[in-house]
Amino acid sequence: MLHRLLSISPWGLTESNTCRYAVGMTKQAMVLVAAWLLCVCPDSAFAEGREAVVGIPVEDYGLYDQVVEQKFLTSQTKLVILERATVTRMFPDQMGPMTEALFQEQDYFMGQLPTDLVRDFVGANRTASRLDARFQFGVRYRFMSAGSMEEPEVASAVPVQASPVLDRLAFSRVGRSLRNDQVLLYVENLRPDGTGAGFLIWFHRRDLSWILADTEVIWTLGERQDSAEDP
Repeated sequence: MLHRLLSISPWGLTESNTCRYAVGMTKQAMVLVAAWLLCVCPDSAFAEGREAVVGIPVEDYGLYDQVVEQKFLTSQTKLVILERATVTRMFPDQMGPMTEALFQEQDYFMGQLPTDLVRDFVGANRTASRLDARFQFGVRYRFMSAGSMEEPEVASAVPVQASPVLDRLAFSRVGRSLRNDQVLLYVENLRPDGTGAGFLIWFHRRDLSWILADTEVIWTLGERQDSAEDP
């Protein structure tokens, strides 16, 4: 009897009930604080959520595969070189990160890109991410980091001398519309001779499949001409 009396609080709650009550109140308080933060600063909450995503979603690799297969591979291609880190800019000499204002100024795809799609694309590419060996475009590939060839992945091991080689491709992160019915990504192809091009790729969802709807070439680098003319 004495032990039972000692376990009762002045309010008639046992120690166990008191703990459950405190935990319940703490969870309610956390929910209220989170809701308040989303209402007061939704943009910062969105940005923090984006930064918290360290890896690239597995489903995005299917989009990268389509780009490689439809835009770059030929029947002679034996090896593809990929930049390990995603790019955070859309021009070789670009200073600073991507911005929504850049899309407004350049009027890509004749201004038809949805605002929410552009916003998510820009937000996704504020920082670089690491690509993993999840590509399945049917040709062996190697990664490059900081200008040097990495050791081959087990799934894609192949001698560097394999030829012909599709010179370096670099991808951005994927941006998605709020309804997840459209996606946008950037890819560039740079060659050792200094030539290359950058592309914006626009996908639309059709049922359960992603269809490459349109492509815009946003920059090109041609072959350098010799300053002296042949006699």
